[in-house]
Amino acid sequence: QVQLVESGGGLVQPGGSLRLSCAASESIFSFNAMGWYRQDPGKQRELVAVITNGDITNYADSVKGRFTISRDNAENTVYLQMNSLKPEDTAVYYCNARKLAPYEHNYWGRGTQVTVST
Repeated sequence: QVQLVESGGGLVQPGGSLRLSCAASESIFSFNAMGWYRQDPGKQRELVAVITNGDITNYADSVKGRFTISRDNAENTVYLQMNSLKPEDTAVYYCNARKLAPYEHNYWGRGTQVTVST
């Protein structure tokens, strides 16, 4: 099975920064896209950022200008640099990887908690 392992979460003050990492168990070239989602209790999981195998990126409006998604193919890792963090960014952040062949499938990490608070 494909495994995705997130790290880098924690407690940070408003205005601070964190960098999340997602290490994949296989070459990230095998995925059509990778991304980050987040979810707080009582809320639906939402897309935060996505990066395709062609390095096309897309962000939720709420994080544009503050978050940056990137990938290191040699290390099979995708990153999410989070700057100017706000309390509303508090959530469990999940790494996602998508394959389209031989059939469409989404893989998920277990999540890492990000808490933005004083």
